[in-house]
Amino acid sequence: MKAMVLAAGLGTRLRPLTDDRPKALVEVAGRTLLEITLSRLRAFGVREVIINVHHFADMVVDYLQKNNNFGMRIEISREEVLLDTGGGLKKAAGFFLEDSSALGEPFILHNVDVISTIDLARMVRFHHEHRALATLAVQERETSRYLLFDQELRLCGRRTDESPVPTQASSPRALAFSGIHVVSPRLLAMLTENSSFSIVTSYLRLAANGENIFGFRADEYYWRDLGRPENVALVEQDLKNKILLQ
Repeated sequence: MKAMVLAAGLGTRLRPLTDDRPKALVEVAGRTLLEITLSRLRAFGVREVIINVHHFADMVVDYLQKNNNFGMRIEISREEVLLDTGGGLKKAAGFFLEDSSALGEPFILHNVDVISTIDLARMVRFHHEHRALATLAVQERETSRYLLFDQELRLCGRRTDESPVPTQASSPRALAFSGIHVVSPRLLAMLTENSSFSIVTSYLRLAANGENIFGFRADEYYWRDLGRPENVALVEQDLKNKILLQ
């Protein structure tokens, strides 16, 4: 199985930790966010990964070479201009289409700055069972940007602090997206947006056109966004208290 690690962002929220390094190389309890993410993927069985880079890109390349790519096949997708999540995936599409015999196999899309115990195997099974185009790990927690799902957990809209996106569903569930996706390769040909764009924009467009974009409830699992220095400290404390196992 293949995966893409989204690591190209500037890490603005993580400053000053990202003043001299990319967010992928910020450390938590002596391990980089990139190592933690790759280890999680490798434990699940992923052996081929593409990582998009931009901010201090050469540092990521050198780090991977120094660590022998952590025993994985790793490709780099350099972004001279930040392409956001959708644009980054679109640029890397060839990595997932190179083997025609594996076009029916979904891949994992994983933000580098989230850490969780979400069961990826269970999430992939859910994806297959629901014949989904994409499956998004979601939780019931506070956020400034909610995704809306109908009673069958199909994506049907979005709600932010600034503006809601209308939905046809009655009594939709507002859930927080956790930055982990399972994606079918056929999505790649459907990314018709140009240049830099959020993958969520594509998901909402495709869902409105009847494609199966599902939410996978991950409330029972540990999850933290490591986008802020204080959250890094919280995860280190969780590790110390064995709330999160290394």
